Amino acid sequence: MAIKIKPASFGSMNKTEISYMNHLQLLLRAGKIKGFEFEPEKLKLADATFYTPDFRVITESDYIEFHEVKGFWRDDARVKIKVAAKMHPYQFIAVSKNKSGGWDYERF
Repeated sequence: MAIKIKPASFGSMNKTEISYMNHLQLLLRAGKIKGFEFEPEKLKLADATFYTPDFRVITESDYIEFHEVKGFWRDDARVKIKVAAKMHPYQFIAVSKNKSGGWDYERF
């Protein structure tokens, strides 16, 4: 799968999302993942309630993961990812930058 980034969406990425996108590009080049897309879809959670994951990642084993990049969490964002994880058959992963410049992962 090729990297897909819509030009309009790229401009809407924050600095942490751009940094994580660069990390995903390195993983792609190293063969650790097969592809990724930024904000590829909107998941319906309830009437008038949706969740748009930051990245859809295709693993080297062809599994779909949704990665949510956060500098900090608001209560509604944590609730949405937990609800999405219960409703959909995918792995949902919260990603945040740690103090050493690497990435921390929390699976839901």
